[in-house]
Amino acid sequence: MLCAIFLDGTCQILSHIVRLKSALTSIIEPDFGLLNELLRLEVLTYNQYIKLRSGDKAAFERNDAMLDLLVSEDQCDKLMKALQQTRQQHVVNFVMQNGGQ
Repeated sequence: MLCAIFLDGTCQILSHIVRLKSALTSIIEPDFGLLNELLRLEVLTYNQYIKLRSGDKAAFERNDAMLDLLVSEDQCDKLMKALQQTRQQHVVNFVMQNGGQ
């Protein structure tokens, strides 16, 4: 599991993602496999996957909707794995470093 460890020993990737959401919507590439990986890892349901794949929405709008679906540390951990699988390590690094702070 990827994890940002805090002084109290907790793992809080979700809090980083919530705080960094605005920036993440601009740097995540939702196409080219990410949504497929999230479906495979059971982060997205099939209906959520179809909704995010279809329509005329821009990538940042789809990212915004996708990030809104993340409600648990487990889902966030799987997002980090999916980002790695789709060669978006720079996004993982950005989250793990809390936006560079």
